[in-house]
Amino acid sequence: MGQLAFIGLGLGDDRDLSLRAREVLRRCGVVFSETYTSLVAPGSLERIARELGRPIISLTRPEVESEGPVLDALKRHSEVGFLVAGDPFAATTHVALRLAAEKAGHTWSYLPNASIVTSAPGFLGLQQYRFGRVVSIPFPAPDFAPRSPLDGIAQNRAQDFHTLVLLDLRPDEGRFLTAPEALGILTARDAGSSDPVLPADLSIAVVARVGTDSARAWYGPRARLAAVDFGPPLHSIVVPARTLHFEEKESLARIRLDGVGADG
Repeated sequence: MGQLAFIGLGLGDDRDLSLRAREVLRRCGVVFSETYTSLVAPGSLERIARELGRPIISLTRPEVESEGPVLDALKRHSEVGFLVAGDPFAATTHVALRLAAEKAGHTWSYLPNASIVTSAPGFLGLQQYRFGRVVSIPFPAPDFAPRSPLDGIAQNRAQDFHTLVLLDLRPDEGRFLTAPEALGILTARDAGSSDPVLPADLSIAVVARVGTDSARAWYGPRARLAAVDFGPPLHSIVVPARTLHFEEKESLARIRLDGVGADG
């Protein structure tokens, strides 16, 4: 029986891979990666592969969800690596694969790394324990326009919680939902409501490329942020709670939109 190592790549590039993770990867007979749940910095996997002296096998979503390639590798190797951008068990979980490995008699290890779930609040200076349920916005489709993202934000604000809003991405297609596009989707679904969830003057935050050298953040009225060019992906939105701790107020005041964003 083998051991499956779930290894987080973090939010930047291969420099964020921990020393412990590198030690584990050197022991692995096979190393897989999946790049459909987040953006991996260009060249990162190639540099890690050169360091290991073996290729990293990229799996598609169907291949990961089928569990076949990973379970087959565990039958042949004492240790198998599975690289995931961010943290393997944070915003996007791979618990199903972990359970499948357990049921097949294998063991697993977990090497965590930075996740947008914790890094966006930290970058903005908001208190992590005041965040409610994470909300995701999918790409728009003619027959799919869920109101659940707005409902999630409304429920969090009703309980005086902050909301982290994650935006859809399809890295294999080079498509990444931007913050202005996401705000447009939310605004359209909020239109006509007698009690809008995101009125034009509601102050919200946008973070871009958190964990990289070009990370930036903006804070200001929803209507104004909708017209800002936030640069390359990845973007996330944070809708603050109805009330703010004085330190949260001070942190957000430093990046209030006044024509420029705030440097990380």
